[in-house]
Amino acid sequence: MPPPDRVLNLVQKATDLVSSTAGRAGFTVRLQDCTEVLVAGDLHGHIPNFQAIHKAAALAEHPSRHLVLQEVIHSAFHYPQGGDKSHQLLDLFCALKSQFPHRVHLLPGNHELAQWTNRAIGKGDVTQNADFRKGVDVAYGTHGPTIYAAYMDLLKRLPVALHSPNHILMTHSLTPARWMGTLDPRKLEQETLEPKEYEPGGVVYGIVWGRDTSHQTVDDYLRKMDADFLVSGHIPTDTGHVVPNHRQLIVDCSAVPAGYVLFPADRPLTLADLAAGVTTIG
Repeated sequence: MPPPDRVLNLVQKATDLVSSTAGRAGFTVRLQDCTEVLVAGDLHGHIPNFQAIHKAAALAEHPSRHLVLQEVIHSAFHYPQGGDKSHQLLDLFCALKSQFPHRVHLLPGNHELAQWTNRAIGKGDVTQNADFRKGVDVAYGTHGPTIYAAYMDLLKRLPVALHSPNHILMTHSLTPARWMGTLDPRKLEQETLEPKEYEPGGVVYGIVWGRDTSHQTVDDYLRKMDADFLVSGHIPTDTGHVVPNHRQLIVDCSAVPAGYVLFPADRPLTLADLAAGVTTIG
């Protein structure tokens, strides 16, 4: 592992860069100087998939390409002493954010929200919140609590919605129909949100937890969010991606096969254009 003081500085720098990303207003980012976007599905600590995506993004060779990662924490990868290793992907994101501050983005999912709000989330009989915290302590010893606090500051500042210049919306999921009537996207442009927005019925909670992919729901969501199509994650797939309706593409990088999408952002697209940009790993 890298020295704890180096990790702490890296995470704190990335947190500042997240807050000052070009095109950011509150918890929304409108991508600037952008002609292409590569969106990865939920990574959940899967470093080999991240490495493949990083290579495919080739950000140094493509100066107007943006990279969007989704939901990196909580995984099946553990230290021999116990504890979730997925904090390592947060470190990798921070390093990339420092290198390409306006072109690398992390969309939080329900797992990031659950971690920093202390809402218990589990898989089987494992509480993933505690497992993640233990992994940080195993990796960084007595520095673990300080680095964990820095991670939580980072998660709190992540943008919830990204908009490409050609009206493609990127969010972890979409607000379910039962809460659509109270969805107010203007709240996402505020610098701070009331605690209720992170709880059931709140704007952030709905966007990261929703699983309603019906035609009517996606139409209502995209109308409110002022976008033509949605690229999201959250829902596991057997093939790395799925097209659940007429306006949404879901990508998933939590296992193999994994899927990411690379699409042009400088011209209008159809859903078929979006789906044609999908690449499968494995």
